[in-house]
This record gives sequence, structure tokens and C-alpha cells, in this order.
Amino acid sequence: MSTDRKGLSRRDFLKLTGATAVAGTAVTGVAPGEVEANERENRIKGAQSVTTICPYCAVGCGMVAYSKGGKVVHVEGDPDHPINRGALCSKGASLNQVANNETRVTKPLYRAPGAADWKEVEWDWTFKEIAKRVKKTRDETFVTENAKGQVVNRCDGIAHVGSAALDNEECYILQKWMRSLGLVYIEHQARI
Repeated sequence: MSTDRKGLSRRDFLKLTGATAVAGTAVTGVAPGEVEANERENRIKGAQSVTTICPYCAVGCGMVAYSKGGKVVHVEGDPDHPINRGALCSKGASLNQVANNETRVTKPLYRAPGAADWKEVEWDWTFKEIAKRVKKTRDETFVTENAKGQVVNRCDGIAHVGSAALDNEECYILQKWMRSLGLVYIEHQARI
């Protein structure tokens, strides 16, 4: 192949690309005319969408999750959300891998005092057990008056830490519930 001072000639370029195509055919076994273009399947076609909040950090990015048959098939940033405007970090973008992980715990596990192993229990039993323990602890640690005789009506035996996965409305309701129990030790992940 001859080249002039400007580089590769047009004729030599065509020879070179032809030789590359022949070599590619020899390596792959597929001739250039035999390649078939397939349309990529649209994962979210026919899927139900729901807006949600990313559970990872305290930023509170909005997400749109798509599901088919009870399985998350795609997650993307919510373009209408004022915080992230459709963008997601790598952790948020990979959330469907967490939701569809075969090792993910999907039922409550309980380990009795002194037991070595966890056992699977029902959700109804779990909720009743939690409610029973919250009531017992609140009753045992509720303080009506402080050392000065002032009415305080508070529960010193329970604390609460909020989650970044909650939106403002959920945080408001949760605050109301915790305050109604008399909790004063209330914190949120965003402040920690």
C-alpha cells in the first residue's frame, strides 16, 4: 500500500477495510450480509409503574419503579421529582438487583432468647409481638412527673430513628405517632 504525505489514500483505505471485513468473517464465522438486527425487548412494556423514594441515603431522590407479575423489572429516576430531576446514583440505579435478589429475606425471622437459630414466623404474629413489646416497655418506662414535680408525660424507654426512604407525609405521620406514645428521643437518618 502506498501512502503519500497526507496519510492513507482513499484507495488504500478501501482495500484495508475490505481486508478487515474478510478477516472478521474468518474470525467470527459470520459474513457481513448474514448479520441480523433484532429489536431489543422493551422491559417496561405492559409493566405497572409506581413512584417511590430511594432508600439508600438521606437525599430522598425520587424513583419510578416498574413491575410485572410482582417482580421489579426496571428502576429509573423520576424526572418530575424536584430533588434529583430524573438522575440516580449507582446505588439507586441498581435497586432492582436488590429487590430481585434470591438471597433477600422476604419473611420475618425470629430468634427466641437463648436460641442459636432463626425461625421463619408469620407477619401477623410479628406485628402483634412488636405491639405487645412496645406497650409493655411504654407502660414500664412512662414518666408522668419529673424531679421538680412538673408534668412531663413522656416515655424514656423507647427511642426512634427515622429512615431516608420516607417522604414528608410519612415522616409527619410517624412523628405524630411517636409523640403520641410520649417519645422524646426521636432522631432521623438525615441528621446522623
